[in-house]
Amino acid sequence: MGRGDGRDRQVTVGPVDDAGATKLHVDMDAFYAAVELLDRPELRGRPAIVGHASGRSVVSSATYEARRAGVRSAMPVSQALRLCPSAVVLEPHFDKYALYSRQVLDILGDVTPLVEQVSIDEAFLDVAGSVRLLGSPSTIGAAIRRRVLSETGLVCSVGVAGTKFMAKLASTTAKPDGMLVVPVADTLTFLHPLPIGALWGVGPSTQETLHRYGLRTVGDVASTPLDVLRRWVGDASGVKLHELANGIDTRQVETVTREKSIGHEQTFEHDLTDLVELRRELLRLSTQVAARLRKHGLAARTVALKLRFVDFRTISRSRTLGEPTNVGKRIFEEVSELLEAALPQGGAVRLIGVRTEQLMPDGDGSPLLWDPDEDWRDAEHAIDKVAARFGGGLVTPAALVGRAPRRVGDTLNAKVITEREGRSDG
Repeated sequence: MGRGDGRDRQVTVGPVDDAGATKLHVDMDAFYAAVELLDRPELRGRPAIVGHASGRSVVSSATYEARRAGVRSAMPVSQALRLCPSAVVLEPHFDKYALYSRQVLDILGDVTPLVEQVSIDEAFLDVAGSVRLLGSPSTIGAAIRRRVLSETGLVCSVGVAGTKFMAKLASTTAKPDGMLVVPVADTLTFLHPLPIGALWGVGPSTQETLHRYGLRTVGDVASTPLDVLRRWVGDASGVKLHELANGIDTRQVETVTREKSIGHEQTFEHDLTDLVELRRELLRLSTQVAARLRKHGLAARTVALKLRFVDFRTISRSRTLGEPTNVGKRIFEEVSELLEAALPQGGAVRLIGVRTEQLMPDGDGSPLLWDPDEDWRDAEHAIDKVAARFGGGLVTPAALVGRAPRRVGDTLNAKVITEREGRSDG
């Protein structure tokens, strides 16, 4: 795929055959940065980075001017400023991003009820039922772009194609501020010259494997026999890549999504080596994760610990529980044991995270004759009720009262069942 800075941009100009291309992918351009620039119009056209001013912070978003200098999301702000010294650093305001995201979703909901939000700044639409009233798919896509700009001041890119996969590729190719229609009949013509990294599910490891066997383009993958692909990358991946490379994607737009992982992670202003302080942070993160699980009516069967050391080496450790839980104390106890086992392998810690996976509706597990978490579960549910009535933070574990290490910024993350490929905040 392209470099993500707009230099490989392609857009549709003039009439095009969009019959059957009823899947749309709407992606906000450099969303966080664009929202910040609404209040800083004097910075338009200049390189800007969204992130905390601390050198330990990472880039949440960047304008296309900064991206052309090599700045990327998740890059340390200090590194981004070395690449682009003229960039302005803007503090993030996640409440504003959520507000504008809801406004955009409201606009999309006026087009069709078949809207699948896959992140805060992108969504799929199925407009097959809307063409009689609103016009062709490309007409609808153009109208969405005009209305989003008019009502929010923000710019989005739109991909129009016959499948979700192709619509996503099209919107990425059209960035920034463009729309690309891939006629159904031209699907393979558009798809096959692309590098294999354009295929969903092809990460660095799979790409290295395919390169080793001489496959460079999507067309190379499409022409490789399925049994050979399965032998190289496994049964499930082989089938998936073979289908996508041949333009086959039968997934429909899903209007209801379920989170499949919930987590929080924390970057510290100064590296931590004290096990007591690290456990304190784990308790705080575990408490937050559990509260979010309960808010969504979920429980988790797997808990995971993430550690990033001073040399940027990152490790993850996970543990599957005998029964699902959404109790903060249980999550804390499990990740604490993972921490004690992992810490001697590293050293000073710059980031720590807690994540829960294998989520299921609360109460779906097998009933227990004896519930060891019953008392704590009741206490945490009581805290939820206080938070719902008076706001969070009024009641907290005693171990979290008092001095805490300086933090760069708490990062909340959640993944959804509906597959989300590509980088957020395009």
